[in-house]
Amino acid sequence: MQAWRTRGRRTIFEQRPWLVVERHEVELPDGRVIPDWPWLITPEYVNIVAVTAGGKFLLFSQTKYAVEGTTLAPAGGYLEPGEPPLAAAQRELLEETGHAAGEWLDLGHYCVDGNRGAGIAHFFLARGAYPAAPIDADDLEEQELLRLTRAELEAALAAGECKMLSGIAALTLALQRLGRGAEV
Repeated sequence: MQAWRTRGRRTIFEQRPWLVVERHEVELPDGRVIPDWPWLITPEYVNIVAVTAGGKFLLFSQTKYAVEGTTLAPAGGYLEPGEPPLAAAQRELLEETGHAAGEWLDLGHYCVDGNRGAGIAHFFLARGAYPAAPIDADDLEEQELLRLTRAELEAALAAGECKMLSGIAALTLALQRLGRGAEV
């Protein structure tokens, strides 16, 4: 298979640092040209599934502007310019939950939208999370830090309490990495 080729790009809207919309001219492998392919640029972000030494998952019950009601979500946030993903994950976990962790596992990085871009998501599993500092979050949404067992987390996922795809993906990858019956 051959990749598509970008022949040109033009910015049609920007509200930095949150969003840039471009119009790309794209050439398909068969030679056809699409003159107005929309492309979204958003900051890269991290989601961290943190688990304490006692096996409790640190999650938020929170509001989000695009979500009706409340949602269950792991800690997360945007990378600062030039910041490596792991450093961003460690910073966000500490800021949002007041916890650090002894072991960090990279669960991968993923394109948010395979056709339109929309950033890169970096997922991490932080094992052995422990209180390390006061919470210093600057988040705009209301949130409550919860400590759930694996069974409670799985029940919440099955009940649809996690309403954001990024959180569902991070939690599912973390549960898969931990394995069934494995020590957290």
